[in-house]
Amino acid sequence: MTLLGKTAYHGSRFILAAVFIYAGVVKANDIIAFAGQIANYQILPYTWNYLVASILPYLEMLCGILLLLNMRVRPAVLVLFVLNIIFMAVLLSAIIRGFDIDCGCFKPGSANPTSPIAALWRDVGLLLLMIMTWILRYVQQPAETG
Repeated sequence: MTLLGKTAYHGSRFILAAVFIYAGVVKANDIIAFAGQIANYQILPYTWNYLVASILPYLEMLCGILLLLNMRVRPAVLVLFVLNIIFMAVLLSAIIRGFDIDCGCFKPGSANPTSPIAALWRDVGLLLLMIMTWILRYVQQPAETG
């Protein structure tokens, strides 16, 4: 792999790691507020909001840590990719239904909420970084499965 390819791979991997570790830590610090943000989307039954809020931050942190350590990169990216696609569908649902709610991604209950449209555009960018990381990981080490 060229120097540019290595730089792009490590850069995208570090950005994704930082974003998801940070997001996971912020959500894990206030699970109740995060469950409230999930409930605002009006998709899950009430008790499931707490279940998702209790699991999702730690899954994001785990995937972020794996990316940071350059271990099991492709499985971590795959999990984040699936989560991102699901969240994008939820955001589209909120936009279509006319909900003006905070996405709940980084600071549940923040004074500066992120609109569903802004969150959707941010997730498109994250999705592109995930695709780039996935492809460049294969180019860097084609014989490895992780």
